Amino acid sequence: MRPPKHCSRFPAWPPLPDQHHGRFVRGAWRSSHMGLCFSRGRFLTSVAWEVASFSGAWRKSRTNYPKPSLTLRMQLGWTQGGTMWLRVLLTLLLCSSLEGQENSFTINSIHMQILPKQEVQNGENLTLRCVVDVSTTSSVKPQHQVLFYKDDVLFHNVSSMENTESYFIPQARVYDAGTYKCTVILNNKEKTTEEYPVLVRGVSDPRVTLDKKEVIEGGVVMVNCSVPEEKAPIHFTIEKFELNVKGVKQKREKTSQNQNFVTLKFTVEEQDHAIWFQCQARIVSGTHVEPSRSIRSELVTVRESFSNPKFHISPKGTIIEGDDLHIKCTIQVTHLAQSFPEIIIQKDKAIVAHSRHGNEAVYSVMATVEHNGNYTCKVEASRISKVSSIVVNITELFSKPKLESSATRLDQGEGLNLWCSIPGAPPANFTIQKGGVVVSQAQNFTKIASEWDSGTYTCVAGIGKVVKSSNAVQIAVCEMLSKPSIFHDSRSEVIKGQTIEVSCQSINGTSPIFYQLSKASKTLASQSMGSNEPAIFKDNPTKDVEYHCIADNCHSHTKLVSELLQVKVIAPVDEVKLSILLNEEVESGKPIVLRCSVNEGSSPITYKFYKEKEGKPFYQVTLNDTHAIWHKPKASKEQEGQYYCTASNRASLSKNVLQSNTLTVRVYLAPWKKGLIAMVVIGVFITTLILGARCYFLKKAKAKQMPVEMSRPAAPLLNSNNEKTLSDPNTEANRHYGYNEDVGNHAMKPLNENKEPLTLDVEYTEVEVTAPEPHRDLGTKGTETVYSEIRKADPDFVENRYSRMEGSPDGT
Repeated sequence: MRPPKHCSRFPAWPPLPDQHHGRFVRGAWRSSHMGLCFSRGRFLTSVAWEVASFSGAWRKSRTNYPKPSLTLRMQLGWTQGGTMWLRVLLTLLLCSSLEGQENSFTINSIHMQILPKQEVQNGENLTLRCVVDVSTTSSVKPQHQVLFYKDDVLFHNVSSMENTESYFIPQARVYDAGTYKCTVILNNKEKTTEEYPVLVRGVSDPRVTLDKKEVIEGGVVMVNCSVPEEKAPIHFTIEKFELNVKGVKQKREKTSQNQNFVTLKFTVEEQDHAIWFQCQARIVSGTHVEPSRSIRSELVTVRESFSNPKFHISPKGTIIEGDDLHIKCTIQVTHLAQSFPEIIIQKDKAIVAHSRHGNEAVYSVMATVEHNGNYTCKVEASRISKVSSIVVNITELFSKPKLESSATRLDQGEGLNLWCSIPGAPPANFTIQKGGVVVSQAQNFTKIASEWDSGTYTCVAGIGKVVKSSNAVQIAVCEMLSKPSIFHDSRSEVIKGQTIEVSCQSINGTSPIFYQLSKASKTLASQSMGSNEPAIFKDNPTKDVEYHCIADNCHSHTKLVSELLQVKVIAPVDEVKLSILLNEEVESGKPIVLRCSVNEGSSPITYKFYKEKEGKPFYQVTLNDTHAIWHKPKASKEQEGQYYCTASNRASLSKNVLQSNTLTVRVYLAPWKKGLIAMVVIGVFITTLILGARCYFLKKAKAKQMPVEMSRPAAPLLNSNNEKTLSDPNTEANRHYGYNEDVGNHAMKPLNENKEPLTLDVEYTEVEVTAPEPHRDLGTKGTETVYSEIRKADPDFVENRYSRMEGSPDGT
């Protein structure tokens, strides 16, 4: 519940949540005449609540508050404190009279002022001022809300009736830089300024602190660099300097993401005497990087843990071979050191002496020329290492002996001669050794060389305590090779294209042995063997071939050649083809000749001939030839069909037997056989026609004879037209059941039998007559042939016609 708009001129109360803006606003309602104040939705006196209860209508709206009713005025009586009740009533009446008035507001403009300017130095004060211009119909300025934003994030808000509201930032830092704006809210109206960038130049001076002011060599100094006035992230750079030495000795950088300080560890080196550190901080502000000044730390004093090493050589002066040589390295250790460092004496890179539990190390040896050279003393303790060097010169007592040989490579049985000498030929003791074993105690060594004399020989010469070894001489005594043998695995036949291994071996002879395999007088491959094991060569022969190998070693004898190795190569069957001689269409009775051939294959070859859909071959033969023939002298229709063949030899695998193409053979009849068959068919046809004609004419003759005998029929059988009467059903029925009325006629003698001449011409006419509907007991009906006999006579003769009925071909 909010106070009426006309009450906004009264002093404000503490903020309450606003339902529309979600922010804190201040609202107040005060009576300037009565001295009574109202907050949002409640009276400050219990009397006001009592008056409201009497009215019975407290309206919940933003601008309307309860009106006093006549009932309330009648119930109020004059009692003690009646004056107070009167004041309350007058206040309510005043608010009620102002309730119906509506005020209009508008925000003319709003802008921000940044003082002293938008770019300030680190540590300067900064003021953000929001200026608002509001117009209203009311005589009292309306209360509005002012909100301050930095980088679109609200950081301050205030409710005010003033035109200007400010936000003060004391001692601005880099993190205060950004984009600022302010917003004014008046009732439901809102307006925002443009964005104002603010820059803060520079970073506060960092603070540098050390964990110690005095440190021993190899120790560690912890350096802390901080910028308390700034906020992370901050990038720190710490540099180490040597007093009175130009340039940075060590530099380290680190970015602190969450804190405004860093702590870094620095190791003190052996060359350090007095050191100090310098720190600088950098902060990213928008697109700029703001650095601080470089601040220097206090001075750190470095104490030496041990001194630089020193050499002591004994004997002093000239050192001659045979003297006792002592090389000593010493140091001085400070009382601050917790333990002794390690002392190492090196000649070149080889360690010759060392010590871990004292302040010196000693190298003692009898002096020889080999001890000439540069010696180094290195003292190491954790992170500290100090080095010094010296050169030692030894005077030679006698020169190094020299061993010589008549030859370094000898054949077995040749003489081996070795001799040892010293330049100047001083008296000395000599021994000649082979691999550390003495073979002669004189300057010379001679013997007949054998294979066992191969090896490394040296000469040792001694004068007093000084003993020197000569150079090494490598002697190789070669044993002659035995004739090399050549062989291969002959347990299985060699198939064309398969890899075979051919071995060459010389059982006797000094290695390494050089083998060379030749194939058909051409070098195939070479191989060197370090022992008497066979040398193995691989090849893929495609036909019968001969191999031999040549062996050679360090012996002066000429190369040795092996015997010939003959390898027989069998070729698998390749490209099987089936063909027929002459033509694929064979005349019946003529021969059929099928030819199965292969392009290549080693003999013997097994050929098999198959007819399609038959699992077994109908012909099989094994030949030493690349083709096989199957011959059928007289072809018949039985030989017609599809054929194929297979071929295999020893090189063929059972699962990979090659099959030929399929050939179709057709057998046709010879022309004369076709003519003979045609003649037979025609003869049979003609015979059939003749027999049919004969039967036909016999039947016709019989049919002609029967009407002549019937030429004298009985009177009842003739009608007025001299035609036979067919209306007798009994007669018709008898005719259907095989009754022949001619039998009766044969017994009758025609009336005009003797009156007709024998030369009478007769004509017959055959007429098909459909039989009448039979009786119900007859199952079929058919047609009848009527033969009419017409006799031709003299004009004075009477023409007679005889009719005859015959059964239909189906017997009905």
